[in-house]
Amino acid sequence: MTAFARREARTGAGTLVWELRSVNHRYLDVSVRLPEELRALEPAVRERVGARLRRGKVDCALRFQPEAAVAAAVSLNRELAGRLADLARDAATLLGPESAPPGPFDLLRWPGVVREEPADLGPVQAEALALLDAALDELEATRAREGARIEALLRERIAAMRPLVARARERRPQVIEAALGRWRERLRELGGEPEPGRLEQELALQAQRLDVAEELDRLEAHLDEAEAVLGRGEPVGRRLDFLMQELNREANTLAAKSADAETTRIAVELKVLIEQMREQVQNVE
Repeated sequence: MTAFARREARTGAGTLVWELRSVNHRYLDVSVRLPEELRALEPAVRERVGARLRRGKVDCALRFQPEAAVAAAVSLNRELAGRLADLARDAATLLGPESAPPGPFDLLRWPGVVREEPADLGPVQAEALALLDAALDELEATRAREGARIEALLRERIAAMRPLVARARERRPQVIEAALGRWRERLRELGGEPEPGRLEQELALQAQRLDVAEELDRLEAHLDEAEAVLGRGEPVGRRLDFLMQELNREANTLAAKSADAETTRIAVELKVLIEQMREQVQNVE
């Protein structure tokens, strides 16, 4: 489902900003972007998102702006600096009084003299995950609102399909009788004399080929199941995907068996409604 969430928080270490975006996808596809100093959070982020969402392409982006005092946490390697100073004095003695002794900034430029103190990222990592949970709450709320709207659209389509199935069922005896009448008329035009019992056998075979009672029964059963699934308080997207395939299969068979224009129009209308439902079901978790 399409949704967006943003959460920001100021911490002792700096400012954290989560932005979550979700778009339609058949499966769950999580993309995570983290600042380098918080890269270790990626497994926990994926685990949290996977525990809350089942479908959708979800982009999770975290921005971290550290405080200046935290960013400049450096210290002097006094032991190394002392040894370098002693060496510098020894070198100055060998070179004589005219040689210029190294200044403090010369020592600071030596590799390893100034070292960055590793920051304790444990607290900021915990705060980032807590903020992610809040952002996921917002994202889920947005997806739930969209889900309610999609559910209403799906129920409307189901309600529109039921009278079409009923109309096809009402026409079934007339369609079969009209088709058999045409078959008898062609037989008379050919002037053939079928064997005893052969006519009844052929008529029964033709009636069986034209009968769509089973297809209509299955259409109604699938519509009942779709309504029942929509009432469940759990992810139902994949089950609805399957039901859309089954509905489409029965509508195709109805169109293939159609022996009159009205039944063909009904089948086409059913297929249009099923396709509209199928497109919406892709958004359902």
